[in-house]
This record gives sequence, structure tokens and C-alpha cells, in this order.
Amino acid sequence: MGEVNFMQEEDFRLETTRARFENVVKRHAQLTDRLSRDSDKMIFERLQNEFEAARASQTQEINLDGEQWNDGLLATIRERVHMEADRKATSGDKNNMPTHFEEKITYRIGSKVICCLEGTRIGILYETSFAGEPCELYHCVLESKSFLEKMTVIEHTIPFFLPIREAENDLLSSNAMRFIDHIGDLLQAYVDRREQVRLIKELYGNQIGELYHSLPYHMIEFVLDDSDCKVTISLRYADLVSVLPTRVRVLAWPMHQFKKSHTSSAILSRKENGAMSSQAVPSRLSYAEDALRTMSLPEAYAEIVLNLPQALQQIISA
Repeated sequence: MGEVNFMQEEDFRLETTRARFENVVKRHAQLTDRLSRDSDKMIFERLQNEFEAARASQTQEINLDGEQWNDGLLATIRERVHMEADRKATSGDKNNMPTHFEEKITYRIGSKVICCLEGTRIGILYETSFAGEPCELYHCVLESKSFLEKMTVIEHTIPFFLPIREAENDLLSSNAMRFIDHIGDLLQAYVDRREQVRLIKELYGNQIGELYHSLPYHMIEFVLDDSDCKVTISLRYADLVSVLPTRVRVLAWPMHQFKKSHTSSAILSRKENGAMSSQAVPSRLSYAEDALRTMSLPEAYAEIVLNLPQALQQIISA
């Protein structure tokens, strides 16, 4: 009797937590909508136009490999924008004969494009993708008052729920190159996790219920309703640059709470004193957890569904 009460209390706590989580998700969705209204769209369009103009006026675009992208190159870019800004300030005439420092070069490092903007600003354009297909563009604009002073983020189109200000405080003053790379990793990982969830909803939406996720998609929970059990899947990512979960829990729950049958009650019951207990308990699906740790979410989902009947049969036979 005590175990029954414990399980009932545990179910109540789970439902309470789920209800609270759903409310938080709704509030975050409303906030996301509010923050992505016209003002943010205008910022994106303005920056995108400025970046396109800068690239259109370039004299050359240089593709760099990993070793060529280093602190020395970033220092060169910073020097270039400051000397050009100083030249224009002292000459007072933007139409003077061109100098060496007026050469406009755009640098491409993987999915990042770095260009010199007007004034003492350096622009970074981040291109994201999923499964080889392009996704959103994001912008980050850095500026410093002089070549010797640290750079700061003055404008960006990065989602508000990604920790750009924390990264600025931790990295930008000490290692600007690492900051630029880290923001790119944050954005690509976010898009990757988001698109994985979108894809399983698109492919398996009729099988999935109660899907919840945090705004950065670093916490994901959903339910798979099977004829013999209800499978709950909970994913946690160690940090926001992870594309595979580090904490995974997959439980097969008895269906007696929904539609009791001989099979469902037998699958997840425990033997007590030689008799089958009427109080069923969840079983952990280790094979599913292993799949989620090593595969993308759509691939792991297909693996889980394919092997679920065999896994349930093994639980019955245990």
C-alpha cells in the first residue's frame, strides 16, 4: 500500500512539473514573439543591407583555413579599420585618392564572413545550416574606440536567449578570436538542435505527444505513445554548443493509467511474493538512451521505434 501511495505521489509531482514547464514554455513563446516584432526585423534588414553593401564594394574575398585564422589576422583587420577611419577623419574628404588602407577585403572562415564596416566597426556574418541546407543568417558588430582598447559588441541579431553578453564579458577582452568562434558554435548548435526537433515533428508528428523544449533547445522532453506502453524521453545538453545530449532518460510507462489491458499490465509489473503486482512501474530503456547519446534525434527516434517491440518483449520475459 505504501508503494502505491508513493507511485501516486510521484505521478502527481511529474504532472505538476510538466504543467509548470508547459506554462514557462508558453510564456517564453510569447516573449519570443514580442522580441521578434518589427523593431528586431528592422535591425536585421538594416544590418543585412550594410553587410551586403560592404561585400559588394570589396576588392577581394579571401578564404582562410583554420591555421590562417589567428590573432595576428584579427589584429590586422582591426588596424585596417582604425587607420581607414583616421584617414577619413583627418582628410575630411572621402573621395581622396585611394591609399593602401582603402583596399576592402572580406575574409571567409568556414561559415563566418568578416568584413570592415564604416567607422571603426568589424562585422561578422554567421551562416548556419542543417543537413547541408542553409538556414538563418546572424550578425554581430564589434567596435573599439582605438586600436589599443578592447572591442565591444555594439549590435547583433543573435537570439536573446543565447548568452552573447556572458561570452563578451568572458572572452572578448582577452581573446577576440575565440569569442568570434564561440558565437558561431553557439548559433550552429542551436540551429542544429532546433532543426532536429522540427524534423522529428515533421516525420513522426502523429506518434509524438506532449513535446516540450526550452528556447535554446537544450532541454527537450516528449512522449511516444505505443500500443503497449507510453515512452517518455527526456534530453539535457551539457552546454549550448552541444548537438548530442549528455543526460538522457527514456522510460516505458504502464498503460493502465490510460487503457488497461492484459499485455500492458504484464509488461511493466513486478513480482511480489510470487504474484504479479497490480501496481506497474516504469522500465528504463537503455538501448534507446544509447541511441540518443550517439545519433541525431531523428535517427535515434527511428532506432527506438524499430527496436521497441523486442525491448518490451525482453522486459516481459525478465
